[in-house]
Amino acid sequence: MYRRISGVLVIIIICGLFSPVVAAERLRLATTTSTEASGLLEVLLPFFEQANDCRVDVIAVGTGKALKLGESGDVDVVLVHARSLEDKFMANGYGSERRDVMYNDFVLLGPPHDPAGIVGSNDPIEVMGNIASAGVSFVSRGDESGTHVRERQLWQAAGVVPRGNWYLEAGRGMGEVIIMANERQGYTLSDRGTYLAFKNKVDLKVVFAGDERMFNPYGVIMVNPARHSHVKQDLARKFLDFLTSEEGQDLINGFQKAGEQLFYAH
Repeated sequence: MYRRISGVLVIIIICGLFSPVVAAERLRLATTTSTEASGLLEVLLPFFEQANDCRVDVIAVGTGKALKLGESGDVDVVLVHARSLEDKFMANGYGSERRDVMYNDFVLLGPPHDPAGIVGSNDPIEVMGNIASAGVSFVSRGDESGTHVRERQLWQAAGVVPRGNWYLEAGRGMGEVIIMANERQGYTLSDRGTYLAFKNKVDLKVVFAGDERMFNPYGVIMVNPARHSHVKQDLARKFLDFLTSEEGQDLINGFQKAGEQLFYAH
């Protein structure tokens, strides 16, 4: 009896060794640091992976770098938040389909003592001018991210060319920049989602928010298979379908940190 069972086990093991292993299909996603640092991807991706028997490989960088990865065909999908750059990406033929996914807003963070006297202002342009005039520390993403793009738009509207010892271009992700601004007791521009994920780690507070110029929409784009034939077109479209489906949108709306909603479905 023992030998018979052992033989069966040996046969099973040998068959297992020589049976072909089918690897799960992989989707390459370039996205912003805000979707990763906030924890949103940890909620969304398992549902998509399980439903489609696949794995999603995430590259979290600034929007500009994410779109560059799409241009070179190094990813199948991009999930970003800088509409002007997204429109250019589509116009140049690098994307085959774009959909609105969600939105939140940008917030200006600063130390509780508010050395630039921003609290109470209702104009983001005035706020940026006050920071520059006061020469108070400001930490910029400096990485061509969607947040950096919006920051530059605000400086330009204020007629300010930010430079000097008070202005630091970090070249880092949003979470790291928030920590740096906190250490310097200075200001920074952040998406609300990442701030809420980090608010218990820093002393910085929201000193300005709510203006329509602080609106922060996110879009998902499938890289054009006509440009890069290796793009996984079918799986990429399923990802777009998932994010914009009732299930995906409900997951986005239901995602919270400390009881606060971070993103709003489109």
